[in-house]
Amino acid sequence: MRTNIFLLFFFFTINSIAQDIDLSIYPYWKYYGNVSNSLYETISERGFERLDNRKEEIHNLETLYDWKVRQLDVKVKLEKIFGPFPEKNPLNPVITGTLERSDFTVENLYFESMPGYYVTSALFLPQEREGKVPAIIYCSGHTENGYRSETYQHIIMNYVKKGFAVLAIDPIGQGERIQYLENGKPRFGATHEHSYPGSQAILAGITPGKYFIWDGIRAVDYLLSRPEIDGERIGITGRSGGGTQSAYIAAMDDRILASAPECYITTFDKLYRSIGPQDAEQNWIGGISEGLDMADLIEVRAPKPTMIIGTTRDFFNIQGAKDSYLESKRIFEAYGKENQLQMAVDDDGHASTKANRESAYKFFQTYLSNPGSAQDEETEPFSEEELWVTKTGNIFTSLKGKNMHALILEDYLSKKSSSVNKKSIIKEGGKSKFVFEGEFESVFSGRYDFESYTLEKYLVGKVGKYPVPLIWYRPKSNTIGKAVILLRENGKDDYKGSTIPMKLIDKGYHVLVPDLSGIGELGGGFDGGDARIGNVPLNVWYGGAMTGLLPVEIRSREIDMIIDFLKSQMDDISLYGAAEGFLVGDLLLASFNNMFDGIVLDGSTPAWKSVLENVEYNPKYLLSSFPGSVYGYDLPDLIENNPCPDITILRVGDSSEESGMGIDTENYSRKGLEKAKVTTSFDEGVLSIF
Repeated sequence: MRTNIFLLFFFFTINSIAQDIDLSIYPYWKYYGNVSNSLYETISERGFERLDNRKEEIHNLETLYDWKVRQLDVKVKLEKIFGPFPEKNPLNPVITGTLERSDFTVENLYFESMPGYYVTSALFLPQEREGKVPAIIYCSGHTENGYRSETYQHIIMNYVKKGFAVLAIDPIGQGERIQYLENGKPRFGATHEHSYPGSQAILAGITPGKYFIWDGIRAVDYLLSRPEIDGERIGITGRSGGGTQSAYIAAMDDRILASAPECYITTFDKLYRSIGPQDAEQNWIGGISEGLDMADLIEVRAPKPTMIIGTTRDFFNIQGAKDSYLESKRIFEAYGKENQLQMAVDDDGHASTKANRESAYKFFQTYLSNPGSAQDEETEPFSEEELWVTKTGNIFTSLKGKNMHALILEDYLSKKSSSVNKKSIIKEGGKSKFVFEGEFESVFSGRYDFESYTLEKYLVGKVGKYPVPLIWYRPKSNTIGKAVILLRENGKDDYKGSTIPMKLIDKGYHVLVPDLSGIGELGGGFDGGDARIGNVPLNVWYGGAMTGLLPVEIRSREIDMIIDFLKSQMDDISLYGAAEGFLVGDLLLASFNNMFDGIVLDGSTPAWKSVLENVEYNPKYLLSSFPGSVYGYDLPDLIENNPCPDITILRVGDSSEESGMGIDTENYSRKGLEKAKVTTSFDEGVLSIF
């Protein structure tokens, strides 16, 4: 009895010492100053390399012929990135009400840009018209009430007072097209209204800007259906997110004569060095890796009249805007139309200033052949309710139409039916697709000595910006044998004071716990911009989609490096792995490059297909996915075709609950996948398997 008490006392003494141990490594290495941002920096630097190559390509363009060849190349790339677009259906426009002012009228209306997909709009028409009038499509920035905001109404009414018709449209997720409601009120702000479904679009390999562009293209179709409108004199403008839309739509629709995007155009290198990638529709899958920049949206439509509008203190950096202007000026000069590219700049933040508004009025008056005074006039806004198209102020509660998620599912299902065989993708392309060549190094960074094991600190490898911090629990009684790599969403700090590593040591395992890029010491993510939902750094994931270097590629290669390091330290090792949460994807991909003797996976992790198909999902599970991963590379596919001989799925909780990945013998044929252990926690499940 005394012996048992002594051993118990000794165990808790050892454990209390372990609890006081600081598992961090980078504070020791003072040279490294920004490790929490390492994943974003690694991805960004890949983008900067491609953008530097693009600058050299642009520098070598000398003749108009050279520029025309590039225009064709850019057009093909943009169509690939944003397309394919659907066939045009009847617009079925419905005017639900009319407002009268002394000098103009407003028709509240909606049309179907796709069947059952309603676009709420308002057509402002000047009262005095001689023949057909020029028209401007106005795209709203990220305001909850869309074009009904007093700021946007003021601009719209000024155009109307100057003799332009204006078609103002609600972007999806704004105004009367808010998709996510709780108790009748918006659940998200406008940017998250875009990013929540937009991230599902990226998962399906669809650039979400596609849906915004298509609404704009159909808005042009609607204007052309109106007898009051001169179809040869159509312009487009908008600020912020509206600047994004106007730049996109003008680049993709040749019927737009004049374009004036405001407070959006910069360069991607300036964007990534400042606020970083923004909400989902402002990111193009493969855009940077294809050698494109924002200036290409201007250059592809040259020499059609374009004005870049900016402010010196905007978060869309003004130097980037000037750089885009100076680069684009070269193609306009090559066409002999240098005056048709203009730039207006005022000293302010992210805002429409009086000076910039008047510059835009004058620009459209000149190039849409509608002369007159460009002076900014006083206006009287309508109330939001007056500009409602629907009775409820929301198209979904009024007409029960499709939302963006419904369109994404339709596109996904159409692509899925024509996708290649998933087994051949994994078998033939799995390894090469995810190998990332990095530099190998390791630095021993400290040791704690205990009775039965040592706790060692290392910096291992250098796939990304910084080496991977690693804790190695090394049993003294087992220098050759078994090793398990534990991947936790919160990193190695999850095992500060935990008995789990010691229990695995008692079973004869070496235990390695790293902080992969984006995790623990290398975590936190880039803090700029507005693309974080539930503190999930979607902006970093968007950057990966843009540059072609995804976080999962970096982390899976880091796992490779840890294994290389382990094998350099030990001979004849049996290798095991266990992964929790979104890191399941990282371990599975790494297992195609390394022969694990066994792996254990958190069964509560949903398949990416589930993330895509469900209206409600947890954004964190996107962090190990990549554009199009639902087509043949989903978690069940990676499991079913995995070379590892022993895979266990842990079902945490009620045994009656199906695995989050949907692994069951009815749907998947891999021998042994019925091995799905029910456990109270991930750690307890790991202990019961190893």
